[in-house]
Amino acid sequence: MKSAGLLKNTIQEYGWGSHTHIARLMGSAEPSEKPQAELWMGAHPKAPSRVMIGGKWIGLDRLIERDPEGILGKEIAKKFNNRFPYLFKVLAAARPLSIQAHPDILQAKKGFLKENLRGIPLDAPDRNYKDENHKPEIICALTPFWALNGFRRIKDTIYFMERVCGSGLSMEIGYIRKEPDSAGLKKFFNSLMSIEESRCAKIIDEAVSNARNLAENNDVYRWIIKLRDEYPEDIGVLSPVFLNLVCLKPGQAMFLPAGELHAYLEGLGIELMANSDNVLRGGLTSKHIDLPELLNTLNFQERDPDILEPVLRSNNESTYVSGAEEFVLSVITLKEGEKYRSAADRSAEIILCIKGEATLLEAGIEKELILSQGNSVLIPAAVEKYSISGDAVFYKAACVGDFFAKVKKNIDIKKKSI
Repeated sequence: MKSAGLLKNTIQEYGWGSHTHIARLMGSAEPSEKPQAELWMGAHPKAPSRVMIGGKWIGLDRLIERDPEGILGKEIAKKFNNRFPYLFKVLAAARPLSIQAHPDILQAKKGFLKENLRGIPLDAPDRNYKDENHKPEIICALTPFWALNGFRRIKDTIYFMERVCGSGLSMEIGYIRKEPDSAGLKKFFNSLMSIEESRCAKIIDEAVSNARNLAENNDVYRWIIKLRDEYPEDIGVLSPVFLNLVCLKPGQAMFLPAGELHAYLEGLGIELMANSDNVLRGGLTSKHIDLPELLNTLNFQERDPDILEPVLRSNNESTYVSGAEEFVLSVITLKEGEKYRSAADRSAEIILCIKGEATLLEAGIEKELILSQGNSVLIPAAVEKYSISGDAVFYKAACVGDFFAKVKKNIDIKKKSI
């Protein structure tokens, strides 16, 4: 593949999805018949994108099989064993997703092998590991985006716990009072997740009753009530008490490394992740929860959430710098008369237009692509340079390139000099 090609992507219809967010992004004035949760862009075997080439739609996975270096570039093809390293998504949550975490790559390899040896089918409901890869991810808000991200400060957890269920959870609160550290936090979480059904119902009733009296002044209590409406018998209803509750403003982002307990609650966002489907759930779900495996995965460190703002790369491109090796997310904002010019040293990129219209022109050829809201395009490594002009906003997914390598190198140098 020597030239850029428009993409046709799969929309995943999950129960927590929105009837309007993705439909509007794709240019439809009418709500969708079924809830649309995720738009997938990439080569994931579950739903590979198709690329327009010579008047035909061809699967991106097939194109990579034919010419991995042409699509990915020589270095990236070698580094990721001829596999597309990232999965690019639009995520539209009208209802909360499950509380979850993702394994690191060593745990993923061990877990995948272990479940294979046990003969657990890949599509079995009690399967934890669908592949051998880890799943770091970044979420960037397009609308106000509510989420849970990592264990909040223990003193704050105690404060909220005492107000919503100080009576019903006195034993659990005692764990983190006695040991206000990661060991106490692990005991607290394990005990909370192991509560028997009869006791769980009483705790949730107590928490919701108290939260109603406090909801006007704090979003933590408001979300307890909202989560109870969705999952009336799930102890995850209490998650805003012990996890950081975050509302990202449009343009802000969060990076989720391995082991961080999190959940997306409400909103429209751009998501970019390593090409994996490994999920360990911890509440707000009717699906399988493997508590021992989850406990071995989680980072039990109290912390404040790290909100990412875009770092200016050029006059019209800003980048969200994360610790991922597989991907980097950028936003390109153009006004009439402005032009974005690609870097010379680049790998496979996917660009999604979320607003306006622009023209993509490849260097050295006359071919033009008109990109309007909802359009996405694959630009393979074989395209040396390209430019985009118009009045539009794009999100770009790319393999980690020279810019991020330089940023990371500068950070490492500063750390060594301290």
